Amino acid sequence: MAVNSLPLDLGYGTNGFANHRLDDALEVLADLGYTSVALTLDHCHLDPFADDLSAQLRRVGDQLGRLGLRVVVETGARYLLDPYRKHHPTLLSDEPGPRLDFLRRAVLIGGELGAECVSFWSGALPADLDTRIAWERMLSGVDTVVAEATARGVRLGLEPEPGHFVAHLADALRLRAELGDPEQLGITLDVGHCVAIEPSSAADCIRQAAPLLVNVQLDDMMPGVHEHLEFGTGQLDLAATLAALVEVGYTGVAAVELPRHSHAAPDVARRSLAALRAALPAATPPVASASATPVAEASGVDHPWLVEAEQAIRSDPAAVGRLFPAVGRKVGRAALRPELDPEGLVHGTVDDLARARLLGVLGESFSPDRLPGEITALYRYGDAAERRGVLRALHLLPDTVADAGRELVEDALRTNDLRLVAAALGPFAARCLDAHAWRHGVLKCLFVGVPLAAVTGLAERTDGELVRMVADYAAEREAAGREVPVDATQILQEAGR
Repeated sequence: MAVNSLPLDLGYGTNGFANHRLDDALEVLADLGYTSVALTLDHCHLDPFADDLSAQLRRVGDQLGRLGLRVVVETGARYLLDPYRKHHPTLLSDEPGPRLDFLRRAVLIGGELGAECVSFWSGALPADLDTRIAWERMLSGVDTVVAEATARGVRLGLEPEPGHFVAHLADALRLRAELGDPEQLGITLDVGHCVAIEPSSAADCIRQAAPLLVNVQLDDMMPGVHEHLEFGTGQLDLAATLAALVEVGYTGVAAVELPRHSHAAPDVARRSLAALRAALPAATPPVASASATPVAEASGVDHPWLVEAEQAIRSDPAAVGRLFPAVGRKVGRAALRPELDPEGLVHGTVDDLARARLLGVLGESFSPDRLPGEITALYRYGDAAERRGVLRALHLLPDTVADAGRELVEDALRTNDLRLVAAALGPFAARCLDAHAWRHGVLKCLFVGVPLAAVTGLAERTDGELVRMVADYAAEREAAGREVPVDATQILQEAGR
């Protein structure tokens, strides 16, 4: 699982991994050290028109959760809608219906995956189209997509694109203003585009867009040339750009955008991350104050108490006994994704993440033979929040805790505490619970009301026996005149029941 210790959440675009299967691309990115991904919907990567889209979403969502990758949805696939004309139709076309339908599907997918935003652009101005009519079409089209996004609680990021009708940041800001500044509509900013066509530097564009910035794409470019380049081969001041992102408190995804580098994707991704990390020291902000917001902390800005606690455990592993209970008071207890998961059942809470950090350090510092006993003690003598912290961190610990971890997961599944049950069925359970125990854990989620989005590996581990158990459960509820949960119905539908 990717754990971020940098002041920015660095990702990579899947359009730069076009020759990889999507699941392989995500594994490579997490293995290299990226903590987020910009997922371009395409025929080869999560096709939004696929017959089995629901099953694909469940599988991809599970993998993103297991790998700890945040996600934004990108909609710039070249020939997805028209096999003859790149990026057609657009919002400016005489018949924009297919584009609008695609963007609605993208919003739905973004909501299902818990995406930070769905990013889109205007398209190029047709040669025979009056600019006034083009502007009216843009206003109408974007307003339609905003309505869909508002209904589903998904943020949108309008991207100024060189050569497009909305080419400059000022154009995007003007369009948003004329729509009445809708809350769901933010800005996607490609810093390379700033080098290519903006009158101001990338750093200044970041400052200008800061209140509305929901997605950032990272690449180098030369002035006047719209060609995505590796860092150091154009004229982007990378250190100043990253410094500006940190300065304005940007907490979203910042993903490398190199769509023409798929032929050497792993090597390019590795070089890109090295360049970003090398440029980051100059961008690192002063240590956050103790009043830093939980969202900022969860997005990679280290809380000073947490940094000190990690150092204390490295020096004296036994210190975890006094530090572990204090986490919630020191760093907060808010849900990591409150807009999507207000109770923290699926994505966890700020204190869950902080406790996972502490246990990750403990796993590196404590002797392997004593570690299982220490983890068990933290769980047995902890309150519900401390127990959740242990459960959500089990997959980060050495294999020596496997037996003890299974006992703790089974103990949590005997409770009716929704957060404990949800935390128990994370990546560790997906890997270490036997089929019988895991199936009963999934059924427990249905009984107590835990969304199955909290269950890691559901798509991969669902088998005929689980489907039978869910069918029996649904039949009992129907016979009693009670509503069958949507999650149960979806499992049965995907199994053809």
